[in-house]
Amino acid sequence: LSSGGSHMTTADTERVFPSTDWEVRAPEALGFDTQRLERARHLVDGAGSSPYRVVVVRGGYLMAEWMGGIDAGTRLGQASASKSYFSCLLGIAVAEGVIPSADARVVDVYPEMMDVGPGDGPKPGRHAFDKDRDITFRQLIGNTSGYMKPGEAPGTVFHYQTFGMNILTNSLATAYGLYDSGDPDRLPGANRLLEEKIRDPIGGSWEHQYSDFEHPPDAKKGIFGHSSRVVATARETARAGWLWLNGGRWRDTQVVPESYLRHATRTNDDIVAREPVENWHYGLGFWTNDHGGLWPDLPRDSFAVRGTGAKLIWVCPSLDLLVTQNPGNWEDAGMPVDGNRHIGEQLAAIAGALR
Repeated sequence: LSSGGSHMTTADTERVFPSTDWEVRAPEALGFDTQRLERARHLVDGAGSSPYRVVVVRGGYLMAEWMGGIDAGTRLGQASASKSYFSCLLGIAVAEGVIPSADARVVDVYPEMMDVGPGDGPKPGRHAFDKDRDITFRQLIGNTSGYMKPGEAPGTVFHYQTFGMNILTNSLATAYGLYDSGDPDRLPGANRLLEEKIRDPIGGSWEHQYSDFEHPPDAKKGIFGHSSRVVATARETARAGWLWLNGGRWRDTQVVPESYLRHATRTNDDIVAREPVENWHYGLGFWTNDHGGLWPDLPRDSFAVRGTGAKLIWVCPSLDLLVTQNPGNWEDAGMPVDGNRHIGEQLAAIAGALR
């Protein structure tokens, strides 16, 4: 599928944004062939036996909402899909001068990250190493930090992880005066930032919560744990996707810096410089397709937000189209890269229904 076709752009039409909820438009009015779209719906419905919920938005209008085994109002934790929201917080913090740069050392803002010695970490052999003093914010959000990973120097290995993301959110919240690693429940933490900086400016209503894996009794989980999570419906995650499709802008407000978001949704430099080409599919908290590594048959400008439990927001600016699955019904054991073929077929079928 090329990035051409019958798509709307900012130059073609005034941008449309949802109010409290999405305005619904018929598929034909948004450029879809109804027969091809029905075949796409059958493909989604027959992809597996798990509950699924799919929302398709084009041009700012809700075009389709397909569900099986789950209702529209059930909110689900977004797992690693929350990382993309964290990326936006970093871009905002840099723009507001709270963090000097995405390339600033994290330890200069959050020195506690180094106070995880042998026996203090989440498992044997995982603790802060001297090399971790050089980790930057960009490396944390790009999953190339190597935090608490023996033998992984910062910026050298793409290693998808949770604890580096927790260091990111805890450090950002600390910089805003909203987190105390010694008493994580005393202050509102990064979830307050997610509300004030992203959710509320776009009229969202999703929830946030904190969670932790099971850790050894002496683990300093206040430093590397206390994971922030977005808890949302499919329509609510589509709202975040529409923010990203519009370059971080919501009506007249630039919520996320456009230049940062453009960079974050393209494969990051560490990965291109040091990883084999088959790993060229991750930016700064977003899954990227600029090299065709995720879905060769989909436009190269498209990108995705992904999380365990088949959570997905696929964003395609050139087609003015987004698809969110929350949850999906393909088997995604081994996320984040397994399940690509199945979801790629579904997305290609939906995008291919455009006239």
